[in-house]
Amino acid sequence: MNIPSPIRVGAVLFEGFELLDFYGPLEMFGLLEGEAGITVVAEKAGAVKSAAGPSGMADATMAGCPGFDVLLIPGGIGTRKKMADPQFLSELKRLAKASRIVATVCTGSLVLAKTGLIDGRKATTNKRVFQFVKTNAPKVNWIAKARWVEDSKYFTSSGVSAGMDMALAVIAKSFGREKSLEIASRAEYEWHEDSSWDPFAAAAGGL
Repeated sequence: MNIPSPIRVGAVLFEGFELLDFYGPLEMFGLLEGEAGITVVAEKAGAVKSAAGPSGMADATMAGCPGFDVLLIPGGIGTRKKMADPQFLSELKRLAKASRIVATVCTGSLVLAKTGLIDGRKATTNKRVFQFVKTNAPKVNWIAKARWVEDSKYFTSSGVSAGMDMALAVIAKSFGREKSLEIASRAEYEWHEDSSWDPFAAAAGGL
């Protein structure tokens, strides 16, 4: 899937998002520098409080954006509320359908699943809440052991730090593996290239 450069990355904020879910992948995309542009979106522009306390800043509204080359959806405790918010899910579904790649981190896959767009598709999520997610989105083919899962244009990753590995995989799709390795090196980050690498699946309860 070759996307012409510069790629347009849209990152969704909602109250209670997980900091590393959001900023970890964005750091990887940000290191593309002139080859990527990042827009942070939310239901309302302005400050959005994270689960840990610090706020992120939304540049634009979800409703004001037509779609992106890559749409990033983080997880966090706030997904428990957003999974039952019809207005948010409707806008998220529209954006996801209009975007060329949709990438989720942690329980971001749960809110994506609630749009119905990944029914019947393979996906993964944070292993410590795996059964909760599976129970609340039973039409998805949840993969218990995976760092991230790719199915068509949908990339879903496991818990928190897994989003950085997934982001590098998405970057490799458009710019090649060498570019992802270069970015990982600049970030002093050890990229787990094997999407099936998942030592946390066995360690987490409830699997």
